[in-house]
Amino acid sequence: MRFAHISDVHLGGWRHQPLQDLNFQSFQKAIDACIEKKLDFVLIVGDLFDSAYPSIEILKKTFSQFRKLSEAKIPCFLIAGSHDYSVSGKTFLDVLENAGFCKNVADIEETEDKIIVNPVLYKGVAIYGYPGKKSGLEIPELRKIKLNDSPGMFKIFMLHTTIDKAKGTLPIDAIETDSLPQADYYALGHLHIDFRYKNFVYPGPIFPNNFQELEDLKSGSFYIIDTESNSSEKINLNLKQVLPIKIEINDALTATEKIISELDKHELEDKIILLRVYGEIEKGSVSDVKFQQIEQFAKSKNAFFILRNTHDLKTKESEIEDIEVDNIENVEEEVVNQYSNENPSDFNSLIPQLINALSIEKQEGETVENFNSRLLEESKKILKF
Repeated sequence: MRFAHISDVHLGGWRHQPLQDLNFQSFQKAIDACIEKKLDFVLIVGDLFDSAYPSIEILKKTFSQFRKLSEAKIPCFLIAGSHDYSVSGKTFLDVLENAGFCKNVADIEETEDKIIVNPVLYKGVAIYGYPGKKSGLEIPELRKIKLNDSPGMFKIFMLHTTIDKAKGTLPIDAIETDSLPQADYYALGHLHIDFRYKNFVYPGPIFPNNFQELEDLKSGSFYIIDTESNSSEKINLNLKQVLPIKIEINDALTATEKIISELDKHELEDKIILLRVYGEIEKGSVSDVKFQQIEQFAKSKNAFFILRNTHDLKTKESEIEDIEVDNIENVEEEVVNQYSNENPSDFNSLIPQLINALSIEKQEGETVENFNSRLLEESKKILKF
């Protein structure tokens, strides 16, 4: 069998429209590659959408890609990730499944002391899945997982989570790889890295999801796995060249000219420019740097898009002047942990679940009254009212 391992697509994630479009084009290129290579099936391991309730426009474009897979008779199996998961368990992944375009493989039975995961069987392959949840809530549950056995079949376990071997120095909980039930291939998502440990694989995102990822990854990727030869092929999705430029400034009054002069040394046409400005300002303030003028210059040189990051630009009077947060989930988790440590309470264990419930978005066409009612009902379930 030959199958695609795709994760962390995050359709609709970028607030900048050109980059949101590029994100979708990367997904489109991945689907086209799966069809061209006549794969047996496709796995999407969570975070297909950046939100549990994507816009109608995003949905329409996504449906068109799944229709192409369906017409090519290539089945798609998926699970929810921390972004497209909702406490109620209902997401727009259900709409795709009900349309016959994919199969959500998260078939779970819970008892007091264990969680049984049942497989979806397809041509000699047993595909298991467990959804990702916000703030790592799936990890304690994964420690109780058992797989309903399927003797003689190639076992794939789809997980949208953090494993201990891949978390590095991140201050987050992670599931111990040794504690997971045995499988022939662990199709992982959640961490936006190209990483392999034995048969545990993160393929990286379909498209970088923020400034730092664009710097580090340059482009998206996914893997094609061949079970017969036990081999894998990384497919890079290079759509635009990324040009990182770092400039140190200490005089904000002359910074605009300095930055434009540096940009003028490079070929900018059709490139994503990552402008990282850092240093300690001794003259003027950040507001004296005319970023709009800088962007207009880049546009005049036919740059595809320019992103700026001033995280490390400071003044003597204050700390960080302008912060671009790369991963809001990590910030959210750190704040919750700090609050819980400073204010011990049994209620603290419910905070991540409540944050998840309150992060749902109003659906297009949904009345305010129905939206408020849905928010209230999901919160009541958590608080057991």
